[in-house]
Amino acid sequence: MSTATEPSDFIVAEQQRSAAALPFADTADLADAERGFIAALEPGVVTAADGTVVWDNDSYDFLRESCPASVNPSLWRQAGLVTKQGLFEVTEGIYQIRGLDLSNMTLVEGKTGVLVIDPLISAETAAAGLALYRAHRGDRPVIGLIYTHSHVDHFGGAMGVTTTEDVAAGRCPVIAPAGFLEHAVAENVYAGTAMSRRAGYMYGAVLPRGPLGAVGAGLGQTTSVGTVTLIPPTVDITETGQEETVDGIRIVFQVTPGTEAPAEMNFYFPDHRALCMAENATHTLHNLLTLRGALVRDPHVWAKYLTEAINLYARRSDVVFASHHWPTWGTDRLVEFLALQRDLYGYLNDQTLRLLNQGYVGAEIAEMITLPSAVEGSWHTHGYYGSVSHNVKAIYQRYMGWFDGNPAHLWEHPPVESAMRHVEFMGGAEEVLRKARKSYDAGDYRWVAQVLNYVIYADPTNDAAKALQASTFEQLGYGAENATWRNFYLSGAYELRYGSFGTPTKANAPTMLAALTVEQVFDAMALRVDGPKAWNQRVVADWQISDEDRVHRLELRNGRLTHYDRPDGVPLPEPDAVFTLSKATLMRVLLAGEDFGVAAAAGDILIDGDVTKLAELVGVFDSPDPDFTIVTPRGTLG
Repeated sequence: MSTATEPSDFIVAEQQRSAAALPFADTADLADAERGFIAALEPGVVTAADGTVVWDNDSYDFLRESCPASVNPSLWRQAGLVTKQGLFEVTEGIYQIRGLDLSNMTLVEGKTGVLVIDPLISAETAAAGLALYRAHRGDRPVIGLIYTHSHVDHFGGAMGVTTTEDVAAGRCPVIAPAGFLEHAVAENVYAGTAMSRRAGYMYGAVLPRGPLGAVGAGLGQTTSVGTVTLIPPTVDITETGQEETVDGIRIVFQVTPGTEAPAEMNFYFPDHRALCMAENATHTLHNLLTLRGALVRDPHVWAKYLTEAINLYARRSDVVFASHHWPTWGTDRLVEFLALQRDLYGYLNDQTLRLLNQGYVGAEIAEMITLPSAVEGSWHTHGYYGSVSHNVKAIYQRYMGWFDGNPAHLWEHPPVESAMRHVEFMGGAEEVLRKARKSYDAGDYRWVAQVLNYVIYADPTNDAAKALQASTFEQLGYGAENATWRNFYLSGAYELRYGSFGTPTKANAPTMLAALTVEQVFDAMALRVDGPKAWNQRVVADWQISDEDRVHRLELRNGRLTHYDRPDGVPLPEPDAVFTLSKATLMRVLLAGEDFGVAAAAGDILIDGDVTKLAELVGVFDSPDPDFTIVTPRGTLG
C-alpha cells in the first residue's frame, strides 16, 4: 500500500492559525525545563543485557528543528520540552532523572544514602538513571523506595535500583499508598491484554519517529520496552498527615485515592520546602479516561485534593515537582500553577454536569465547552495527553453510562451489521467512496473517517477505502494538539497500510504476576471461562496452597467460576478433587501457561480425587488475543 501522505492545505492553514493564537512569548517553561541541568546520558540510549534497545531518546533529535506543517505547533513545543533528558537538580538534596522513560525518577539524598521516588517502567532505564546520578553525586546506596501510585511507569523499574534481598532485610523500605498492590496488579491482569494492545496505539509504539510519525506522548515521549518488575510495598500510607522518616528525610503524606489513579499520594518534604504532586498536577490536561482504557477518574475529587494540597503544603513550598515534566519554582508561581490545574478539572466536571442536566449528551457537551481565558491561556492546561473532548465524554460516562437516553441508540446493530446497512442506504461502496473523496478534498476529515469506517466494516477487502481512510487518519493526526490522538490516528493509518503490529509490550511481567493474591489469580481465571462452553460443566475443587496454609475452593457451575477460602467448621459438599501446590506453582499453571501434567509429573502438584475434573476445568478456559484488530472488523487485518 502507498506511503504516508503529506499534510493537506487545510491542515497547513490550521497549523498557521493555531501558531498565531498561541502564547509563544511565554518561555517560562523552557527556563524551568532547563533549570538545574547537570548532565545528560550520552548517548541517550539504554539497552538490555542482550543488546536490545529499550529506550532511545536520541531518536527525537529532530525536535530541535523548526516545527513542520505535519505537527501541531503547540504539540511540537511540548515534545521539545519533554525530550530534554539527563540529571537535574530540583533543590538542594533533591534531583531528578528526566527523559529516560515516560516518567521521571526523583532522588532525595539522606544522611547515608538516597531515596528513590518512582523508578520508571523498566529495570534497565531505572538502572541507567541511577548510574547517571551516581556518576555526578557519588555512589550512594538506595535506602528507600517510594511509589507515588499504581501505574506501571512508577514502579516497573524497581529492581533496577534495589533488590528484593535489601527490601526483605529492611535496608530499603518500599513506601506506597494503601491499596497500591491490589490496583497495580489488577489493572495489568484483568484487562491487561486489551489495554496493552490499545496502548500500542496510544504511545505510537510502531510509528517511525519524525515529523510524519511519532513526536511523543505529551506526558513523556513514549514507554520504554525493558524488563518490568515489581517489589511489593513494605510500608502503607493510609491517611493524610502520616509522617515517615527515611535516613533522616522527613516526609509528610497526602492520600489522594480516586484521582489520577485509584491508589495515589502526594507528599511534602518540610526540610526541603518541596512538594511532590505525583501525577495529580503536571504540565498538561491529564486523562479522566485514557484512550488505552481504564476506570473513569473523578475530576470532582481530583480538584478537591488539589485544593487540599494548596492549603496544606503549597504555601509552605519553594518548589513543586511531579512524576512527569519539569518543576515549578517560587511559592506564588507554584500556588497559581496548582490553582489553575484545580480549576481546570473542577470546571470540566461542573460544566459537564450542568449541561447534562439540561439534556445534552456527552458528544454534544464535548463540542460546547470552552475553558475560561485564564485557564486556556496557560500552557500547562492544554490537552497534550488528555483532552477536553474525551475527558468531557468520560465525565458523562461516569455519571450517565454508555446510554444517552435516546431509545434509537438503545439497541443499535453491532459495528459490522450496522456498517453493511449504512453502506447500502448510502448507495453502495463506490458511491460512498466518491462522496468521501469530495469531503476529503473539502477538508472534512472527521466526516470522511466516519463514513469510510462503514465501508471498511462492510467490506474489509476494499483497498481503496482503506487507503483513503489511512490518508484521512494521517491528516487528523497531523492537526492534533493531543499527542495520544496523534498516535492513535497515525497508528490506525499504519495498520491500514501495512497490517497489524500486535501488542509490542506485555502486561503480565513475572514479578507482577507474583504479586497477585490467590483471590486475584482465580479472579483472573474467572475472566477466561468461555461461558457457553461451560454451561453444563460442574466442577468442585479444593486448592490446598501449601505455603499459605489455606484451602481455596473453586466451583464451576452455570458457566461461572466462583471461588472462596473454605471456611472452618462449615459443612460443604465434598470436592471432586483436591490439588495441593505452592502459590508459585499455582501462578505457573494457571497464569503463565505451564502444562498441568508436566507440573504434576514433576511432583509440584499433588492430586487427590477425580483427575478428569482438572481436564474439564482447563477445557473451558479461553485465551485473550493480544493481536485483535482495531481499525477493521475482528480478524481481518494481516
